[in-house]
Amino acid sequence: MISPLASHAYGAHPTILPPSASARDRMQVAEETRFELYRRLQELRQFEKRAYDLFLQQLVKGTSHLSLGMEAIAAGFGAAMRADDYTFATYRGHAHTLSRGVPMAPVLAELLGRANGLMAGKGGSMHLTSVEHGVMGSYAIIGAHLCVANGAAWSAKLRGSGQVAVCFFGDGTTNIGAFHEAVNFAAVYRLPVVFVCENNLYMEYTPIHDVTPVERPAADRASAYGLEPLQVDGNDADVMYTTASKALTRARSGEGPVLVEAVTYRHGGHSRADPGKYRPAEEVAAWQAYDPVHLYRDRLTRLGVPAEELARIDADVARRVDEATAAAKSGPLPDTGSAFTDVWADGGSSWRN
Repeated sequence: MISPLASHAYGAHPTILPPSASARDRMQVAEETRFELYRRLQELRQFEKRAYDLFLQQLVKGTSHLSLGMEAIAAGFGAAMRADDYTFATYRGHAHTLSRGVPMAPVLAELLGRANGLMAGKGGSMHLTSVEHGVMGSYAIIGAHLCVANGAAWSAKLRGSGQVAVCFFGDGTTNIGAFHEAVNFAAVYRLPVVFVCENNLYMEYTPIHDVTPVERPAADRASAYGLEPLQVDGNDADVMYTTASKALTRARSGEGPVLVEAVTYRHGGHSRADPGKYRPAEEVAAWQAYDPVHLYRDRLTRLGVPAEELARIDADVARRVDEATAAAKSGPLPDTGSAFTDVWADGGSSWRN
């Protein structure tokens, strides 16, 4: 049997180029919402660039999985979600955590493994959680959190709270059994959950199209569960905001789950340990030119927003990133006693904190 990867050399597979978004300038999005989306895009971009710099300084503990180039998805959904909605993210969860309103300083301190971190330095980059902000965890086991999101959605439905669980996952998850089980379950019980596939074209190092028999890994499977096939431009913040608003309204109104496939592209490799050399140079260059932050800044400029106003937002975000960095660095390392707090004890029969 011949592997589907044997048809081309390493890094020589067919390229997938981005769309053109210039025709979307006149989408019906309120001006104040557009300013909010731009601010969120800048926060996510500048935060992760700082996280990368700190990683190069060997201050970030362990590895990290950045969303540089993918910020529009988190920004759009974060702006559209209700404060008490639930977010379930993957290990690439910095952007989704911040976009729910979690302050930068504790997130950055968590990446540095400090006691003033979001999880007291115990979770690190891959396990960010803030129940207070509706961030119900970042999960490292591929696909597992889709089923957990169903549980939260089931709870919301039973309580009649109107809350929606939004579950983000990568394109590779669509080939995992838990994806099909979770979507099927949610559809059968009409759960208030929105599944969001962040299709960055690569399942870690492998092109998703090389190992998936359909063109759209999530959207082309939606009809099997009675859902609308929905693929959108994941690099356009206006598209993501309007898509999120419609999906949340549908799920909240009792019409059942929504499956969204947002096509995007990560600027770097899978993690900081990955140089990403398996991607064709033409493809990388095209997608980096189709950068969601630059795309949105150019749109606002064309719509008449003064450059000075955008520069003011940029500078304000830069100041807050600097302040968060200083606060994170000033935090102490966890003491040894903290290893025995917030853990199951006595064979799992009690919780020690």
